[in-house]
Amino acid sequence: MANPNQTTAVVSACRNTVKRQTLTKHHRHRQELSDLIPGLPDHIAELCLSRVHPSLLYSVCLSWSRLIYSPCFPPFLSLYTVLSSKRTDHSDLTNSIQFFNFDPISSRWASLPPPPPDPPLRLLLRHPSFISRYLPIQFVSVSGHLILLAATAHNFSPALSRPLIFNPLSRTWVFGPQLASPRRWCAAGAINGAIYVGSGIGSYFSADVAKSVEKWDFLHNKKTAAVTGHCLTTRSKGSSWKWEKVKGLKDGRFSRDAIDAVGWRGKLCMVNVKGHAAKEGLVYDTEKDAWEDMPEGMLAGWKGPVAAMDEEVMYVVEEIKGALKKYDPERDDWEYIMESERLIGAQQIAAGGGRVCVVCSGSNNGGIVVLDVVAMPVRLWILETPPGFEAVAVHILPRMSQPDLLFPVPP
Repeated sequence: MANPNQTTAVVSACRNTVKRQTLTKHHRHRQELSDLIPGLPDHIAELCLSRVHPSLLYSVCLSWSRLIYSPCFPPFLSLYTVLSSKRTDHSDLTNSIQFFNFDPISSRWASLPPPPPDPPLRLLLRHPSFISRYLPIQFVSVSGHLILLAATAHNFSPALSRPLIFNPLSRTWVFGPQLASPRRWCAAGAINGAIYVGSGIGSYFSADVAKSVEKWDFLHNKKTAAVTGHCLTTRSKGSSWKWEKVKGLKDGRFSRDAIDAVGWRGKLCMVNVKGHAAKEGLVYDTEKDAWEDMPEGMLAGWKGPVAAMDEEVMYVVEEIKGALKKYDPERDDWEYIMESERLIGAQQIAAGGGRVCVVCSGSNNGGIVVLDVVAMPVRLWILETPPGFEAVAVHILPRMSQPDLLFPVPP
């Protein structure tokens, strides 16, 4: 039997070794970042370099390339994607999907850290009964976070009873508050830091669920956590760590499909059917807590996936024609920007940082179409996905941090 004193000594020695290794690693990192600009203190140099685009800093020298991935440097935007294997065995219900990040500065793909194992995340993407389409997996991006709100489990019940939140800067997943009515095939969106889910179905159809809408004030929770020094898992008394009901829908017509409720100028805009088909449209006024009919021109031009840039400018990509348009609220019309066969079959889009990113079905070899809408004329290119995968969804968020200090190094 081991001597307790010896065991204690061994444990203590191991802890000291780990501590020394950690301190050595951090010391080495500070040395690598030292003398960023000769003659200037590091904190002044960091302020100066933060005004330079990271793509220019990345290839200059090792210390600068490491700086842009450090916590002290403003995070640049990158892509977060849901990828699926290109294997087409629809009888296989394992439906393995992967969460990936694309770093536009290093041009590298990296997988996200795995979600919490308990409860296990089992999302159904394909099923023999729906050969021609994916089953929806619904995300929103809010305040620099990626939030999984709804999906279908293998028994055709809602896959999540609580939202699952990924923070790129801490590289962590946490669960949000319990939904009053877990859903799938619902309307999901965000505006002004608040998240909304509505309509849809649970394990079975319910008229009450199909007409109900819930709201979670995510930004309030984030600010509270920052002030108190706690993470988002903290549930202090009196906090708004909960979903609350808001004005419901008049009927269940918005439970027919998974719907993107687009946050735009203080309102949520949504239609009840995807694509080019005839549809109904509603607009939710967050200040008045009231639903109203969508303007005629907005509804008439909603012929594909829609996204809003900074909740201010709405873009649509017409699924059949492959045309990119921008909504003009003064004229209640969609302004034509450009057209490309690469955009035909558009299924989902994201807008941010002057880019519109498009996922199309059955085209571009599973890649993502990227449009620079700031450039004139608009520039278009295809971002290839990792070998063997095709894009299911894309979002634009700040780049992931590198807490292990193993920052990318220019080739």
